[in-house]
Amino acid sequence: MPKVPFGPTYNEMLYPNSIDPKIRKEALHATTDELNPINLFNITWKNEKNEVNKIVLPKALTGVDANIIVLLGKYFPSGSHKVGPAYSTLIEGCIDKEIIPETHTILGPSTGNFGIGVSYICNLMKYDSIVIMPDNMSKERYDRIERYGAKLDLTPGTESDVILTLERTYELKKNLNYRALAQFELLPNYRFHRHVTGHSAIEAVQGIGNGRIACFVSAPGSAGTLAAGDQIKTVYPEAKVVALEPYECSTLMNGGRGQHRIEGIGDKMCTLIHNVLTTDFIALVKDEESVRGLKIIHDAPHILVENGVDPEIAESMRDLFGVSTICNIIGAIKMAKYLRLGENDNVVTIATDGFDRYDSVIADLNRRVLETENFVLRRWFKDIFHKTNIEDIDDMRSMEKKERLFKQKEKDWLKFNYSIDYLNQMRHMDFWDHEYEKIFEYDKKIIEKRGKEL
Repeated sequence: MPKVPFGPTYNEMLYPNSIDPKIRKEALHATTDELNPINLFNITWKNEKNEVNKIVLPKALTGVDANIIVLLGKYFPSGSHKVGPAYSTLIEGCIDKEIIPETHTILGPSTGNFGIGVSYICNLMKYDSIVIMPDNMSKERYDRIERYGAKLDLTPGTESDVILTLERTYELKKNLNYRALAQFELLPNYRFHRHVTGHSAIEAVQGIGNGRIACFVSAPGSAGTLAAGDQIKTVYPEAKVVALEPYECSTLMNGGRGQHRIEGIGDKMCTLIHNVLTTDFIALVKDEESVRGLKIIHDAPHILVENGVDPEIAESMRDLFGVSTICNIIGAIKMAKYLRLGENDNVVTIATDGFDRYDSVIADLNRRVLETENFVLRRWFKDIFHKTNIEDIDDMRSMEKKERLFKQKEKDWLKFNYSIDYLNQMRHMDFWDHEYEKIFEYDKKIIEKRGKEL
């Protein structure tokens, strides 16, 4: 008989010091043995000291008084925090007996990091997997997915590329042997980020500034990470939650759907798991600024040093970020200026991954621009980081504005067989709180059933 995979609870992902010490020690020793299944117990924002992996950005870089704290996703197994919701969705499916080991093949619709997470988790938990994604993502993403043993099913990279990916997933799901870890619509993604990322963000600001969170900024792909804002607001009700979008694909702000270069975000929909009730602002960031900003931090730390960044810090940041992280950093700077935050205020954002999957993106930038000499990079640095403007920000706190997002969600999801009654439940915070509270029941079941026969 198949067995439930042996993996952590939500609370163990939040508090790895609560894991059995023997298992925790074994997991920490396995970080260099990437495909050892015990690495499931390394799915956490915390390091071996049980501290949140983070960096407080130098103010010489950001040019603002507020503290900008970035949670670092590159230290998760597989190199991205997306492995967390991939695992959560799969383990809930096992517990609910909807996904059977040795029987079902797993589908992972994605624009990149979630697909990597699905392929990695399925490798550790012994499932076959297929990752469905657009054909215009970086080569590094495809290579890593295939290295973990998943098959790729690529859809056309057009202005509706993510919608095509969803449609392809629904087509494949007609095969009863397939089960989808549907990040855009299944609520384990929300639960992971509200509980694990949200509480970790709250911990991350302790001892910094006033120890509170004034603003949480994240660029949604699936919008799972934005759920951290829901938990932040339960502790700091005054905190503002900001959804960032590529300027070139402003779907949430005005229904725009265009191609852009920030992989993993701007997925041309209002996702089913996006709690628009708690989204206070939408802000746009230009994709080219995100790519150029990454080049400066990775290729030209000397430019940062020239502007007052400590040389050791400048060097340490080179591999911490990807393109979407630079988007998040620019958005955090923009909101710090817009909200007029001071030196005691904290803005929290997320680094989904590290630089290891963006060499080809920087190579493409180098081909596209005429010059990347120091005098050009110095200008880019000033324009991107210090001259960030407060344009293209929409205040979404009125119910009139939120109604537009609810209508967008109906447009995107009624065609995938979700009922209007279900979508209307999402108009009330009770729905989201009830979904969040399911983690406590799932944690009990995971402890009871892990490693045992279904």
